[in-house]
Amino acid sequence: MLLTTGALTAVAPGARAAVTRTETPVASTSPVTGVTESVIRVKVPLPASFGTRPAACDWLSYLRYRAFDGPAASADADRILVAQPGILEGAGAFDSVARDTVARAAEQGKHIEFWALDRRSNCLEDHTGIDSSDQHTAVDYYYRGRQVDGRTFAGFAGNDQLGWMAKLGIEQTVRDQYDLLTAELPDQGLRKRKVLCGGHSLGGVITGYFATADFDGDAATTTDAGYNQCAGYFALDTTVSTDLGALSGSIPDDTDLPDIGLGYGVVQAGLDSGVFPRSLSAPVLLNPETMTLLAIAGVGAVQDPDGEADLPSYLPANSNIEATNRFLFSKDAATFLTGSPAVKDFRLTNDAVLGALMDDNSVPLAFLQSSVGFFDGGPIADKNFPVANGGSRQPALFGVEYKAIPDQPHGPLYTWRNYDRVGDPDDPGYRSADGTPFTNAGKEVTDIRELARSLAEQPLDFTEQYFPTKLVTDLELATSPQVKRLVAHPEGLTADPALTVLAGDGLLAGRIPADLHPVVADGYQHLDVLTAAPAQNDGRPEPVSTSLARFAQTPR
Repeated sequence: MLLTTGALTAVAPGARAAVTRTETPVASTSPVTGVTESVIRVKVPLPASFGTRPAACDWLSYLRYRAFDGPAASADADRILVAQPGILEGAGAFDSVARDTVARAAEQGKHIEFWALDRRSNCLEDHTGIDSSDQHTAVDYYYRGRQVDGRTFAGFAGNDQLGWMAKLGIEQTVRDQYDLLTAELPDQGLRKRKVLCGGHSLGGVITGYFATADFDGDAATTTDAGYNQCAGYFALDTTVSTDLGALSGSIPDDTDLPDIGLGYGVVQAGLDSGVFPRSLSAPVLLNPETMTLLAIAGVGAVQDPDGEADLPSYLPANSNIEATNRFLFSKDAATFLTGSPAVKDFRLTNDAVLGALMDDNSVPLAFLQSSVGFFDGGPIADKNFPVANGGSRQPALFGVEYKAIPDQPHGPLYTWRNYDRVGDPDDPGYRSADGTPFTNAGKEVTDIRELARSLAEQPLDFTEQYFPTKLVTDLELATSPQVKRLVAHPEGLTADPALTVLAGDGLLAGRIPADLHPVVADGYQHLDVLTAAPAQNDGRPEPVSTSLARFAQTPR
């Protein structure tokens, strides 16, 4: 939550022009001490050709993390890591890895900064309900039209309200990063010495396009080239490249994406006209209404983690939420079709609700999975929907872990065993029907309380409600002349040293060339590279933040 709030268009006393940059401290309950956070907004208007859009969308935002005793000016830091988020992801998702990386570097006498970028389309999100820090208030605000602090939710935006996003593709995305860097760090030589460019998941591909881009329209001059804005690259469960193919498993297959076989011009016309959806969405989970539920679940887990949850029964009954609940909480196909037993028929703590939504032994979408522990307190059964445990599976989409679900409706209160209590003497050691253990201590790496805090307390969202469809279609149409021209400096991909960190059980496990010499975080899932706790079950330092801090200190 914000300690202070400043109007983005406030005018300084005696000044004629509106403020073009704000920096607001962020209060945090993180156990990682010695790190300060602020949210920064810089006014960088879109070209007029984008058409009508909310005023907030002419601003770029990021979360700035730095050591308490570090320099106040970013230019005086030893290094600055600038991170692009992945698909359906916002700046808040980097909270844990950013804090841990800054803290580890500070322990070694280096003052680095970590900038977690928000995509411009995150400007459409309304945090009022989440910022209330109360689940019922948030549900009432977003789903029942009730006011909070005199404000009424305008509703989740429909395709007809997103016309300006029809042009929000890879070209504007990398231009936004360049404009932000040049505004915040005007000295190109300093950027080349101190800035490390990278990202998570799709953010690695965006970084690849940034590295190869030309920003002054003259490929013969290279001072403005993307690779000359960076001293190195980092990739978190991704690679720095311009090839979306390696990440195809992280793109949801059940969305309403247009058939890109139609060609660039037809796809663009469809986006411009609104025939194609301008924001990536699906009828289950992957849409603004249901993505908001993750943050609301986080609020409950922060408020009262061990208390019995009433969120499932307090949510309004509508087809979108009902379909999502059935998809996520059905034991088998019969349960999905009948809706019985429903999630509201089980007694769950607030932690258990969040775990069911985000844990790799529960949620059947690999790009949303983290390893935060396991259910406890009652009988557990195999979750054989949408894919059966132990059968033919699609690891890129479904993930590699067996799925589990509570198995006694109207029974005991199901609790959540946090990551660092898995394998303790009192652990029941739940097993699948075929005898396979659902999990073990080596596969649990993220603290559910810290995940809840990142979801509920950040001023910039952990998730992304309105992901630009054009960003994906551009990348999938990489061989079209309109996109191919953006790779003006292909040599940029190898112009700077790179660090690649992979989740051992994540989307890219076993799919990365050995010559990249990746650091492999054993037992990690796709989101764990961002959310893992600094204290790991094996007693070793957390590998992602440790590797990033070391990379940031390597002489260039």
